[in-house]
Amino acid sequence: MGSGIAGQIANAGHKVLLMDLPVREGQDKSAAQAAIDRLLKSDPPALMHKNRADLIETGDIEDDFDKLADCDWIVEAIVERLPLKKSLYQRLDAVISPDCIVTSNTSTIPIRLLVEDMPSSFRRRFAITHYFNPVRYMRLLELVSGEETAGDVIDRLADFNDRILGKGVVVCADTPGFLGNRVGVYALQVGLDEAAKQGLAIEDADALAGRPMGIPKTGVFGLYDLIGVDLMSDVVDTLEDILPDGDAFYEVGKQGPVRALISSMIEQGFTGEKSGKGGFFRQSDDGEALAVELSDGSLRPKKSSLPTKALIAAERNAEGLEPLEVLIQPLDNSAEEAQATRFCRRYLARVLAYAASLLPDVTRSPQDIDDALKLGFNWQRGPFEMIDAIGAERLVAMMAEADVAVPESLQAQQPFYKAEAGMLNVRVDGAYQPVKLPDQTIRFSMLRRTLTPLKTNRAASLWALNGDLRLIEFHSKANALTGESMEIVRAAAQDHGCGIMVHNDAQHFSAGVDLNAFRRLIEAKDWDGIDAFLADFQQAVAALKATPVPVVGAPSGLALGGGFEVLAHCDKLICHANSVLGLVECSVGVVPGGGGVKEAMARWLAASDGDAEEAAWNAWMQLGYSKTASSPEMAASLQYFLPERDSSVMNRDKLMHEARAAIEALAPGYQAPLPQTLTLPGRGILQRMSDFMDDGISKGWFFPHDKTVAMAIASIVVNTESDEVLTVSEQDMYDRERAAFIYLAKTPETLARIASLLDDGAAVRN
Repeated sequence: MGSGIAGQIANAGHKVLLMDLPVREGQDKSAAQAAIDRLLKSDPPALMHKNRADLIETGDIEDDFDKLADCDWIVEAIVERLPLKKSLYQRLDAVISPDCIVTSNTSTIPIRLLVEDMPSSFRRRFAITHYFNPVRYMRLLELVSGEETAGDVIDRLADFNDRILGKGVVVCADTPGFLGNRVGVYALQVGLDEAAKQGLAIEDADALAGRPMGIPKTGVFGLYDLIGVDLMSDVVDTLEDILPDGDAFYEVGKQGPVRALISSMIEQGFTGEKSGKGGFFRQSDDGEALAVELSDGSLRPKKSSLPTKALIAAERNAEGLEPLEVLIQPLDNSAEEAQATRFCRRYLARVLAYAASLLPDVTRSPQDIDDALKLGFNWQRGPFEMIDAIGAERLVAMMAEADVAVPESLQAQQPFYKAEAGMLNVRVDGAYQPVKLPDQTIRFSMLRRTLTPLKTNRAASLWALNGDLRLIEFHSKANALTGESMEIVRAAAQDHGCGIMVHNDAQHFSAGVDLNAFRRLIEAKDWDGIDAFLADFQQAVAALKATPVPVVGAPSGLALGGGFEVLAHCDKLICHANSVLGLVECSVGVVPGGGGVKEAMARWLAASDGDAEEAAWNAWMQLGYSKTASSPEMAASLQYFLPERDSSVMNRDKLMHEARAAIEALAPGYQAPLPQTLTLPGRGILQRMSDFMDDGISKGWFFPHDKTVAMAIASIVVNTESDEVLTVSEQDMYDRERAAFIYLAKTPETLARIASLLDDGAAVRN
C-alpha cells in the first residue's frame, strides 16, 4: 500500500522517499526497491508513465532514517500492529522537523490509541489518511482528525489530496471503520447473508446486487473473489473487534451463515482470483465455469442465464431510468421472481437502514456517507440517494418486512436531497443546506439534478449550463454510441450557445460504437445500413468540428473507438489523468469509420513535418495494433493527446471547471478550423506493409485476417492507384474509411471476431 501511495505522489510530479525494511540475507534488493519493480510491472499500471519511477527515491529504516528530517509529510503504512506503529512514531518524533505532518494509512486503529503515548506537539500534526487500493484508481481518501489535530493540518492535507493527488476527500470522525468500509463491508456481508437465507444462487445474487443497483458488476461474491476471500475475512474480523456493542454488523460477521464455508475455503486455498484456484467462482480442469453452492459448499456449473429482474433492471439503469422500481416490485407470480424480489427488498432495507442509523452519531451529513460509497466502492449512487429514489415511506415498509428498526433519520420521511433554485441541497440535522464540494469541483451527476435537458433520448442528452454553454452527455449502456448519440451531437452543433463541452460523469466516457448494432447489420447483410450509420456518424462529428464556437472534450475512464473519434474532432481536450485513449477497431476486424483514420493521418502528418510516407506508416502501425494509452502522458507519443494544445487534471471532479475555463479562453475571436487537405503517399509503400505482415504471420505474431485488416487500413492512408502523392479532402478520407469498413464487414472472419467478443468477452484470433 505504501508503494501505491508513493506512486500516486510521483504521478502528481512530486519527489517522494519510499522507505521499508533493509535488505535481508540472501536478497539482492531492499523491500522498497522490490516495490518499485512491482509498480513498474503492475496491471493496470500504477504509474502514469514509467518515468514517474524516477521521482521515487528508496531507502531503508535502518540506514536512511535520518533522511526523514527533510520531509514535509510522512505517511506511515506499516502492518496493522499497534506496538509497531507506536515504536515508529517515537523514532520519528526524534528525527523529523517540528512542522512535518505525520499520517497513518490505518483503516482500523483509532487515532487516540495511535498517539496516546506521544507529546501534544506530535498529536497536533497527526491525522489518518486512509487511501483505498489501488491508490491511482480509487478516488476516496478518508481523512480523519484526532481530538488535538490542528485545523490547518487537516486543511492542508485536504487541499493537497484534492488538488494535487486527485482524491475525493471525505473528512471522517475517529469512529470504527470510518465510513467507506463500515457501510461497504456491511453491504457485502448482508449480500452473503441474504443470498444464503433466500437460497439464491451466488451468480443471481451478484446479478441483482450489482449493475441494476448501480453497484459494480462484481456484486458480492465476485468482489469477495477479486479482493481475496482471506483478506475479506480478516477485514470482517477486524471490524467486529472495533465496532461498538449492539452494532448490526455482528449479525452478519463471524456469526453469519456463510462463515463456516468461508473458513473451509480459506483452509483449502480457495482464496479468490489471486490464488489461481478461485474462490466462490472456479474453473474445472477442462475449463468449465463453476460456482459454489452456499448450502453445502458443493460445486455446480455456473448458470448461463440470469434472473429476468436483473436483466430488465440493468437495462433500465443503462438507459438512465430508475432500476430500483424493477428490483423491489415482482414482475410476475413465479417462485423465481418472488425469491429475487425478496432478496432485493431485504438487502436494500438492511443496507440503507444501516447507513441511515449512522446519522448523526458517526457523521452529521448524508453526503459524507454517499461520497464514501461512490468514491471508495464505485457505487453510482450513495445510500441516501437510493433512499430518495425508493421513497422513505416505501423503504420503511420494506424495513418492517426485514424486521429492521427504523432509524431516527428516516422517521421524518423527508428526502435527503432537494433541488431548489438551481442548487442541490442536502438535509443535515433536519435542515437543508447546499452540498459541500471543494473549490473548482463540479460533479455533473449532482448538477444535472438541478437542470432540464434541452434535448434528450435513451443514449444522450444536451444540456444548457450557466454562461450559455452547452454540454453533450452520453448515457447509454457503457456509453456505447448509437444513432441517437449522434443525434444529440448534431443538435449541439446547431444549438451551440457560446461553447460546447463533451463530458459525462460515468465511470467511462465511452467504450466506442455499439457493436451489437453492427453485428445485427452484418448478420442481415445490410451494407447500406452500415454505410448510412457511418455517414451519419461522420457528418455529426464533422458538424461538431465546424461549429462556430469552441468545443472542448472532457473525458475520464475509457475513451476508445468511436468515443475517441468524437473527442478527436474537438478543439481541445481536458483529460482526467487516468483516461485511456485509443482507436481499437482493428482488434475486432474493422477500421475506425468515424473520422479516426483521417485524424490519425492528419496528426502524424503534422508530427512528421508533412512526410506523407512516414505519417502513413506511423498511422498504419498504430491503428493496426489497436494501440491505446493508459494516461494522457502515454497518449502523447501516439498523437491521441497533443500536449501543445490539450491538458490533463489529476482530479476528475475538476474536469468541468477546467473545460469551462478552456472554452472561455478560446472564445475571443474564435474561428472554426478550416477544412483540411491531407497528402497520402504513393503505392510504393504498400509492398513494405505487405512484407511486414507476411513476416509477422510466418513468425506467428499475426494471423491471416490481421493482414486483411492491415491492408484495409493501408487502402485509406495510401494512394493505391498511383506512385504519386495524392492530395485528398476530409470528405475523401471519410469515404475511404466507409469503403474499407464495409469491405471488412463482409468477411466472415470479422463477424467471427465481433461475435466472439460479444459472446465470450474476447475477440477470436483468425
